[in-house]
Amino acid sequence: MNTLRQYKIKDYRFRLIAYVVLLCIIGILVIGSAQESLQSRQLAGMIVGLIVMAAVSLIDYSVILRLRRIWYVIIILMLGLVLVPGIGHSVSGATRWIQIGGFQFQPSEICKILIILFFASFFMRYREKLNTWKVIVAALVLVAIPIFLVFQEPDLSTTIMITLIFITLIFIAGLSYKVIFPVLAVCIPTIIVSLVLMLRESFPFLQPYQYSRILSWWNPTKYPDAARQQQNSIIAIGSGQLWGKGLNNESITSLKNGNYLSEPQTDFIFTVVGEELGFVGCLLVIVLIALIVFECIWISRNAKDFGGRLICCGVAALIGFQAFINIGVTIGLVPNTGLPLPFVSYGLTSLVSLFLGIGLVLNVGLQAGNRATGE
Repeated sequence: MNTLRQYKIKDYRFRLIAYVVLLCIIGILVIGSAQESLQSRQLAGMIVGLIVMAAVSLIDYSVILRLRRIWYVIIILMLGLVLVPGIGHSVSGATRWIQIGGFQFQPSEICKILIILFFASFFMRYREKLNTWKVIVAALVLVAIPIFLVFQEPDLSTTIMITLIFITLIFIAGLSYKVIFPVLAVCIPTIIVSLVLMLRESFPFLQPYQYSRILSWWNPTKYPDAARQQQNSIIAIGSGQLWGKGLNNESITSLKNGNYLSEPQTDFIFTVVGEELGFVGCLLVIVLIALIVFECIWISRNAKDFGGRLICCGVAALIGFQAFINIGVTIGLVPNTGLPLPFVSYGLTSLVSLFLGIGLVLNVGLQAGNRATGE
Protein backbone atom coordinates (compact mmCIF):
# COMPACT_ATOMS: atom_id res chain seq x y z
CA MET A 1 0.00 0.00 0.00
CA ASN A 2 2.88 2.38 0.77
CA THR A 3 4.25 1.70 -2.71
CA LEU A 4 0.91 2.64 -4.28
CA ARG A 5 0.82 5.88 -2.34
CA GLN A 6 4.14 7.01 -3.78
CA TYR A 7 2.85 6.72 -7.36
CA LYS A 8 1.53 9.89 -8.97
CA ILE A 9 -1.16 9.91 -11.64
CA LYS A 10 0.82 12.47 -13.68
CA ASP A 11 3.63 9.91 -14.04
CA TYR A 12 1.32 7.32 -15.59
CA ARG A 13 2.06 7.08 -19.31
CA PHE A 14 -1.46 7.29 -20.69
CA ARG A 15 0.03 8.24 -24.07
CA LEU A 16 1.69 4.83 -24.32
CA ILE A 17 -1.58 3.12 -23.38
CA ALA A 18 -3.41 5.12 -26.04
CA TYR A 19 -0.97 4.00 -28.75
CA VAL A 20 -1.30 0.35 -27.69
CA VAL A 21 -5.10 0.42 -27.49
CA LEU A 22 -5.43 2.15 -30.88
CA LEU A 23 -3.14 -0.45 -32.45
CA CYS A 24 -5.17 -3.25 -30.83
CA ILE A 25 -8.42 -1.77 -32.16
CA ILE A 26 -6.99 -1.73 -35.69
CA GLY A 27 -5.94 -5.33 -35.16
CA ILE A 28 -9.41 -6.36 -33.98
CA LEU A 29 -11.04 -4.72 -37.00
CA VAL A 30 -8.64 -6.31 -39.47
CA ILE A 31 -8.87 -9.74 -37.80
CA GLY A 32 -12.66 -9.50 -38.09
CA SER A 33 -12.24 -8.94 -41.80
CA ALA A 34 -9.73 -11.79 -42.15
CA GLN A 35 -11.70 -14.30 -40.04
CA GLU A 36 -14.82 -12.95 -38.37
CA SER A 37 -15.16 -15.81 -35.88
CA LEU A 38 -11.93 -14.73 -34.14
CA GLN A 39 -12.81 -11.07 -33.67
CA SER A 40 -14.69 -11.46 -30.38
CA ARG A 41 -11.89 -13.62 -28.93
CA GLN A 42 -9.28 -11.00 -29.81
CA LEU A 43 -11.46 -8.32 -28.18
CA ALA A 44 -11.68 -10.47 -25.04
CA GLY A 45 -7.91 -10.91 -25.17
CA MET A 46 -7.43 -7.14 -25.29
CA ILE A 47 -9.67 -6.68 -22.24
CA VAL A 48 -7.78 -9.36 -20.29
CA GLY A 49 -4.52 -7.82 -21.44
CA LEU A 50 -5.55 -4.36 -20.22
CA ILE A 51 -6.44 -5.80 -16.81
CA VAL A 52 -3.07 -7.62 -16.61
CA MET A 53 -1.27 -4.46 -17.74
CA ALA A 54 -3.01 -2.28 -15.14
CA ALA A 55 -2.31 -4.76 -12.33
CA VAL A 56 1.37 -5.25 -13.24
CA SER A 57 1.91 -1.51 -13.67
CA LEU A 58 1.17 -1.02 -9.95
CA ILE A 59 3.60 -3.71 -8.75
CA ASP A 60 7.12 -2.51 -7.93
CA TYR A 61 9.28 -3.98 -10.70
CA SER A 62 12.22 -4.10 -8.29
CA VAL A 63 10.36 -6.80 -6.35
CA ILE A 64 9.70 -8.69 -9.59
CA LEU A 65 13.37 -8.55 -10.56
CA ARG A 66 14.41 -10.12 -7.27
CA LEU A 67 12.59 -13.29 -8.34
CA ARG A 68 14.90 -13.89 -11.31
CA ARG A 69 15.73 -17.47 -10.29
CA ILE A 70 12.02 -18.31 -10.14
CA TRP A 71 11.46 -16.78 -13.60
CA TYR A 72 14.31 -18.81 -15.05
CA VAL A 73 12.98 -22.05 -13.58
CA ILE A 74 9.53 -21.26 -15.00
CA ILE A 75 11.08 -20.58 -18.42
CA ILE A 76 12.84 -23.94 -18.49
CA LEU A 77 9.83 -25.84 -17.11
CA MET A 78 7.37 -24.36 -19.60
CA LEU A 79 9.62 -24.83 -22.62
CA GLY A 80 10.54 -28.32 -21.43
CA LEU A 81 6.91 -29.35 -20.94
CA VAL A 82 6.11 -28.36 -24.53
CA LEU A 83 8.43 -31.14 -25.72
CA VAL A 84 6.87 -33.80 -23.46
CA PRO A 85 4.57 -36.15 -25.43
CA GLY A 86 1.00 -35.87 -24.22
CA ILE A 87 1.50 -32.36 -22.84
CA GLY A 88 2.84 -30.46 -25.83
CA HIS A 89 0.25 -29.85 -28.56
CA SER A 90 1.37 -30.10 -32.20
CA VAL A 91 0.06 -28.10 -35.15
CA SER A 92 1.46 -28.49 -38.68
CA GLY A 93 4.40 -30.53 -37.44
CA ALA A 94 5.52 -28.03 -34.78
CA THR A 95 5.00 -28.57 -31.05
CA ARG A 96 4.68 -25.08 -29.58
CA TRP A 97 1.58 -25.17 -27.40
CA ILE A 98 0.49 -26.62 -24.10
CA GLN A 99 -3.14 -27.66 -23.90
CA ILE A 100 -4.87 -28.09 -20.54
CA GLY A 101 -8.48 -29.05 -20.94
CA GLY A 102 -9.97 -26.54 -23.36
CA PHE A 103 -7.28 -23.96 -22.63
CA GLN A 104 -4.29 -23.68 -24.96
CA PHE A 105 -1.33 -21.30 -24.72
CA GLN A 106 2.10 -20.83 -26.25
CA PRO A 107 4.82 -20.81 -23.56
CA SER A 108 7.47 -19.26 -25.80
CA GLU A 109 5.47 -16.01 -25.99
CA ILE A 110 5.37 -15.71 -22.19
CA CYS A 111 9.03 -16.70 -21.98
CA LYS A 112 10.07 -13.72 -24.10
CA ILE A 113 8.91 -11.42 -21.28
CA LEU A 114 10.37 -13.64 -18.55
CA ILE A 115 13.72 -13.72 -20.34
CA ILE A 116 13.73 -9.91 -20.35
CA LEU A 117 13.06 -9.92 -16.60
CA PHE A 118 15.70 -12.54 -15.88
CA PHE A 119 18.51 -10.90 -17.82
CA ALA A 120 17.54 -7.39 -16.67
CA SER A 121 18.10 -8.63 -13.12
CA PHE A 122 21.18 -10.70 -14.06
CA PHE A 123 22.96 -7.84 -15.85
CA MET A 124 22.01 -5.38 -13.13
CA ARG A 125 23.55 -7.67 -10.51
CA TYR A 126 26.76 -8.29 -12.48
CA ARG A 127 27.04 -4.91 -14.16
CA GLU A 128 30.50 -4.18 -12.81
CA LYS A 129 31.79 -7.61 -13.87
CA LEU A 130 29.95 -7.80 -17.19
CA ASN A 131 33.08 -7.66 -19.33
CA THR A 132 34.76 -10.58 -17.59
CA TRP A 133 34.66 -13.85 -19.50
CA LYS A 134 33.20 -15.62 -16.47
CA VAL A 135 30.01 -13.49 -16.59
CA ILE A 136 29.82 -13.48 -20.39
CA VAL A 137 30.11 -17.27 -20.60
CA ALA A 138 27.55 -17.67 -17.78
CA ALA A 139 25.12 -15.39 -19.62
CA LEU A 140 25.62 -17.29 -22.89
CA VAL A 141 25.00 -20.64 -21.20
CA LEU A 142 21.89 -19.32 -19.46
CA VAL A 143 20.39 -18.01 -22.69
CA ALA A 144 21.50 -21.04 -24.72
CA ILE A 145 19.29 -23.45 -22.75
CA PRO A 146 15.93 -21.77 -23.54
CA ILE A 147 17.10 -21.06 -27.12
CA PHE A 148 17.88 -24.77 -27.57
CA LEU A 149 14.47 -25.81 -26.18
CA VAL A 150 12.63 -23.37 -28.46
CA PHE A 151 14.66 -24.50 -31.47
CA GLN A 152 13.67 -28.12 -30.72
CA GLU A 153 9.94 -27.35 -31.05
CA PRO A 154 10.97 -26.37 -33.85
CA ASP A 155 10.46 -22.60 -33.77
CA LEU A 156 13.25 -20.82 -35.62
CA SER A 157 11.48 -17.44 -35.58
CA THR A 158 11.19 -17.32 -31.77
CA THR A 159 14.78 -18.59 -31.52
CA ILE A 160 15.84 -15.56 -33.55
CA MET A 161 13.71 -13.22 -31.42
CA ILE A 162 15.15 -14.46 -28.11
CA THR A 163 18.64 -14.07 -29.54
CA LEU A 164 17.92 -10.48 -30.65
CA ILE A 165 16.45 -9.61 -27.25
CA PHE A 166 19.51 -11.05 -25.49
CA ILE A 167 21.93 -9.18 -27.78
CA THR A 168 20.05 -5.93 -27.13
CA LEU A 169 20.11 -6.41 -23.37
CA ILE A 170 23.79 -7.33 -23.14
CA PHE A 171 24.70 -4.39 -25.40
CA ILE A 172 22.64 -1.93 -23.33
CA ALA A 173 24.16 -3.45 -20.19
CA GLY A 174 27.53 -2.11 -21.32
CA LEU A 175 29.34 -4.89 -23.14
CA SER A 176 32.80 -3.57 -24.00
CA TYR A 177 33.84 -3.06 -27.61
CA LYS A 178 36.97 -5.03 -26.69
CA VAL A 179 34.61 -8.01 -26.40
CA ILE A 180 32.23 -7.05 -29.22
CA PHE A 181 34.89 -6.85 -31.96
CA PRO A 182 36.40 -10.32 -31.33
CA VAL A 183 32.88 -11.78 -31.17
CA LEU A 184 31.98 -10.11 -34.48
CA ALA A 185 35.23 -11.38 -35.98
CA VAL A 186 34.01 -14.91 -35.24
CA CYS A 187 30.27 -14.44 -35.86
CA ILE A 188 30.39 -12.67 -39.24
CA PRO A 189 32.35 -15.43 -41.04
CA THR A 190 30.20 -18.04 -39.27
CA ILE A 191 27.01 -16.36 -40.48
CA ILE A 192 28.34 -16.10 -44.04
CA VAL A 193 29.33 -19.78 -44.09
CA SER A 194 25.94 -20.73 -42.60
CA LEU A 195 24.08 -18.74 -45.29
CA VAL A 196 26.09 -20.43 -48.03
CA LEU A 197 25.32 -23.85 -46.54
CA MET A 198 21.62 -22.95 -46.26
CA LEU A 199 21.45 -21.95 -49.92
CA ARG A 200 23.07 -25.27 -50.80
CA GLU A 201 20.66 -27.13 -48.49
CA SER A 202 23.65 -28.45 -46.53
CA PHE A 203 23.03 -26.72 -43.20
CA PRO A 204 22.52 -29.56 -40.69
CA PHE A 205 20.17 -27.83 -38.22
CA LEU A 206 17.20 -26.81 -40.41
CA GLN A 207 13.98 -28.63 -41.19
CA PRO A 208 12.94 -29.16 -44.86
CA TYR A 209 10.17 -26.54 -44.62
CA GLN A 210 12.72 -24.02 -43.28
CA TYR A 211 14.99 -24.67 -46.25
CA SER A 212 11.99 -24.17 -48.50
CA ARG A 213 11.19 -20.77 -47.02
CA ILE A 214 14.78 -19.51 -47.28
CA LEU A 215 15.38 -20.78 -50.83
CA SER A 216 12.04 -19.53 -52.14
CA TRP A 217 12.76 -16.09 -50.68
CA TRP A 218 16.22 -16.02 -52.22
CA ASN A 219 15.07 -17.22 -55.64
CA PRO A 220 11.24 -17.10 -55.97
CA THR A 221 11.27 -17.85 -59.70
CA LYS A 222 13.12 -21.12 -59.13
CA TYR A 223 10.79 -22.20 -56.31
CA PRO A 224 7.41 -20.72 -57.36
CA ASP A 225 5.23 -23.01 -55.22
CA ALA A 226 7.07 -22.23 -51.99
CA ALA A 227 7.32 -18.54 -52.88
CA ARG A 228 3.64 -18.14 -53.73
CA GLN A 229 2.64 -17.14 -50.19
CA GLN A 230 5.00 -14.17 -50.05
CA GLN A 231 4.44 -13.19 -53.66
CA ASN A 232 0.66 -13.08 -53.13
CA SER A 233 1.24 -10.95 -50.04
CA ILE A 234 3.29 -8.42 -52.01
CA ILE A 235 0.63 -8.27 -54.73
CA ALA A 236 -2.17 -7.84 -52.17
CA ILE A 237 -0.42 -4.99 -50.36
CA GLY A 238 0.29 -3.23 -53.65
CA SER A 239 -3.31 -3.63 -54.81
CA GLY A 240 -4.53 -1.64 -51.80
CA GLN A 241 -2.92 1.50 -53.24
CA LEU A 242 -3.49 4.65 -51.14
CA TRP A 243 -6.75 4.04 -49.26
CA GLY A 244 -7.30 0.30 -49.70
CA LYS A 245 -10.36 -1.68 -50.75
CA GLY A 246 -12.14 -1.23 -47.42
CA LEU A 247 -12.66 -3.53 -44.44
CA ASN A 248 -14.94 -6.52 -45.03
CA ASN A 249 -15.14 -5.72 -48.73
CA GLU A 250 -16.57 -8.21 -51.20
CA SER A 251 -14.28 -7.29 -54.07
CA ILE A 252 -13.58 -10.14 -56.48
CA THR A 253 -10.08 -8.72 -56.94
CA SER A 254 -9.23 -9.24 -53.27
CA LEU A 255 -6.61 -11.93 -52.72
CA LYS A 256 -7.87 -12.37 -49.18
CA ASN A 257 -11.43 -13.00 -50.40
CA GLY A 258 -10.09 -15.48 -52.93
CA ASN A 259 -8.27 -17.41 -50.16
CA TYR A 260 -4.91 -16.71 -51.75
CA LEU A 261 -3.43 -15.59 -48.43
CA SER A 262 -2.29 -18.16 -45.88
CA GLU A 263 -2.85 -17.35 -42.19
CA PRO A 264 -4.19 -13.83 -42.91
CA GLN A 265 -5.28 -13.42 -39.28
CA THR A 266 -1.79 -14.05 -37.84
CA ASP A 267 1.46 -14.13 -39.83
CA PHE A 268 0.09 -12.13 -42.77
CA ILE A 269 -2.22 -9.72 -40.97
CA PHE A 270 -0.18 -6.77 -42.32
CA THR A 271 -1.07 -7.98 -45.81
CA VAL A 272 -4.77 -7.57 -44.96
CA VAL A 273 -4.00 -4.11 -43.59
CA GLY A 274 -2.30 -3.18 -46.87
CA GLU A 275 -5.02 -4.58 -49.09
CA GLU A 276 -8.00 -3.23 -47.16
CA LEU A 277 -6.65 -0.04 -45.57
CA GLY A 278 -4.03 0.81 -48.18
CA PHE A 279 -0.82 2.76 -47.77
CA VAL A 280 -2.49 5.02 -45.21
CA GLY A 281 -3.44 2.05 -43.01
CA CYS A 282 0.04 0.52 -43.30
CA LEU A 283 1.63 3.84 -42.39
CA LEU A 284 -0.66 4.24 -39.38
CA VAL A 285 0.27 0.78 -38.07
CA ILE A 286 4.00 1.39 -38.57
CA VAL A 287 3.84 4.84 -36.93
CA LEU A 288 1.96 3.46 -33.90
CA ILE A 289 4.50 0.67 -33.45
CA ALA A 290 7.34 3.18 -33.76
CA LEU A 291 5.69 5.45 -31.17
CA ILE A 292 5.30 2.52 -28.73
CA VAL A 293 8.98 1.59 -29.16
CA PHE A 294 9.99 5.25 -28.76
CA GLU A 295 7.92 5.61 -25.57
CA CYS A 296 9.54 2.50 -24.07
CA ILE A 297 13.01 3.86 -24.85
CA TRP A 298 12.10 7.32 -23.53
CA ILE A 299 10.84 5.85 -20.26
CA SER A 300 14.08 3.85 -19.99
CA ARG A 301 16.10 7.08 -20.06
CA ASN A 302 14.40 8.22 -16.85
CA ALA A 303 14.31 4.85 -15.07
CA LYS A 304 15.23 4.96 -11.37
CA ASP A 305 17.82 2.21 -11.80
CA PHE A 306 19.64 0.04 -14.30
CA GLY A 307 17.16 -2.84 -14.04
CA GLY A 308 14.27 -0.59 -15.07
CA ARG A 309 16.26 0.69 -18.02
CA LEU A 310 16.93 -2.86 -19.21
CA ILE A 311 13.26 -3.86 -18.87
CA CYS A 312 12.15 -0.96 -21.06
CA CYS A 313 14.83 -1.58 -23.67
CA GLY A 314 14.03 -5.30 -23.71
CA VAL A 315 10.32 -4.67 -24.32
CA ALA A 316 11.18 -2.09 -26.98
CA ALA A 317 13.47 -4.62 -28.69
CA LEU A 318 10.78 -7.31 -28.56
CA ILE A 319 8.11 -5.10 -30.14
CA GLY A 320 10.43 -3.37 -32.61
CA PHE A 321 12.29 -6.42 -33.94
CA GLN A 322 9.18 -8.59 -34.08
CA ALA A 323 7.25 -5.92 -35.99
CA PHE A 324 10.15 -5.41 -38.40
CA ILE A 325 10.43 -9.13 -39.14
CA ASN A 326 6.67 -9.64 -39.52
CA ILE A 327 6.27 -6.69 -41.89
CA GLY A 328 9.49 -7.67 -43.67
CA VAL A 329 8.02 -11.09 -44.41
CA THR A 330 4.83 -9.65 -45.93
CA ILE A 331 6.76 -7.39 -48.33
CA GLY A 332 9.43 -9.96 -49.20
CA LEU A 333 12.25 -8.27 -47.32
CA VAL A 334 13.06 -11.36 -45.19
CA PRO A 335 12.18 -15.08 -45.46
CA ASN A 336 8.86 -16.28 -44.10
CA THR A 337 9.31 -16.79 -40.34
CA GLY A 338 5.85 -17.05 -38.78
CA LEU A 339 6.11 -14.25 -36.20
CA PRO A 340 2.94 -12.34 -35.22
CA LEU A 341 2.66 -8.56 -35.63
CA PRO A 342 2.61 -7.11 -32.08
CA PHE A 343 -0.87 -6.07 -30.88
CA VAL A 344 -2.32 -6.63 -34.37
CA SER A 345 -2.09 -10.35 -35.19
CA TYR A 346 -4.53 -12.82 -33.69
CA GLY A 347 -3.04 -14.75 -30.78
CA LEU A 348 -4.19 -14.45 -27.19
CA THR A 349 -0.96 -15.63 -25.53
CA SER A 350 1.09 -13.17 -27.57
CA LEU A 351 -1.36 -10.33 -26.94
CA VAL A 352 -1.59 -10.79 -23.16
CA SER A 353 2.20 -11.28 -22.90
CA LEU A 354 2.80 -7.99 -24.71
CA PHE A 355 0.38 -6.21 -22.37
CA LEU A 356 2.35 -7.73 -19.49
CA GLY A 357 5.50 -6.19 -20.94
CA ILE A 358 3.82 -2.79 -21.32
CA GLY A 359 2.63 -3.03 -17.69
CA LEU A 360 6.25 -3.47 -16.57
CA VAL A 361 7.32 -0.45 -18.63
CA LEU A 362 4.52 1.64 -17.12
CA ASN A 363 5.71 0.76 -13.62
CA VAL A 364 9.23 1.84 -14.53
CA GLY A 365 7.73 5.15 -15.65
CA LEU A 366 5.76 5.51 -12.42
CA GLN A 367 9.00 5.28 -10.42
CA ALA A 368 11.05 7.63 -12.57
CA GLY A 369 11.04 10.27 -9.81
CA ASN A 370 12.72 7.82 -7.40
CA ARG A 371 16.03 7.69 -9.29
CA ALA A 372 18.68 5.90 -7.27
CA THR A 373 21.87 7.72 -6.38
CA GLY A 374 24.61 7.18 -8.92
CA GLU A 375 22.30 6.25 -11.78
